[in-house]
Amino acid sequence: MTQDHWTAVDAYLTDTLVGPDPALDTALRASATAGLPSINVAPNQGKLLQLLALVHGARSILEIGTLGGYSTIWLARALPEDGTLVTLEVDPRHAEVARGNIAQAGLADRVDLIQGPALETLPRLSERGHGPFDMVFVDADKPSNPEYFRWALRLSRPGTLIVVDNTVRGGAVADAASTDESVRGVRRMHDLIAAEPRVTATAVQTVGSKGHDGFTLALVTAGPAE
Repeated sequence: MTQDHWTAVDAYLTDTLVGPDPALDTALRASATAGLPSINVAPNQGKLLQLLALVHGARSILEIGTLGGYSTIWLARALPEDGTLVTLEVDPRHAEVARGNIAQAGLADRVDLIQGPALETLPRLSERGHGPFDMVFVDADKPSNPEYFRWALRLSRPGTLIVVDNTVRGGAVADAASTDESVRGVRRMHDLIAAEPRVTATAVQTVGSKGHDGFTLALVTAGPAE
């Protein structure tokens, strides 16, 4: 199997089950025109996030890492009309492009985009009346994944679903001796999850148009210990 084969399968699955979407296609074009890196989730992965949010009945979602707002649009569409999505983006240019894409998709009324380093903006969320969230999607810098997971747990409740993207790293996550800070961040996060009695979790490796990677799912089953 090769990358070309994985990409062809993803194209078939997307064409057959996801289909074209003017708002999402426009968001991808606007992001590319603005020079944003092409590291957004694939269309079939975006649809998976939307389905997870729908199945979960999410009314409030936290996204750590907005990029151009592509996954934001997928997630926000799963919310009811009075639902809310808070998305955090460190890069001001990315945030500007994302705001335009989100508005163009007609979702500005349910998305609150906060620009700034997530480890600075996360502590302010409860002060602004956000949380606990029904679902958290983490797709930001991987070395900070342990801290992002801690904050996701802090801003959760029993029943919250936490999804972390890019946690297989082309298979490098299995290398305990890796010096890659992204791999080390993912491994430290997995160690935290494994030792955390308040969650039950699994991880799945995938292949597709984005190569060999995967995601981690954690369900919060209990609140903080008294």
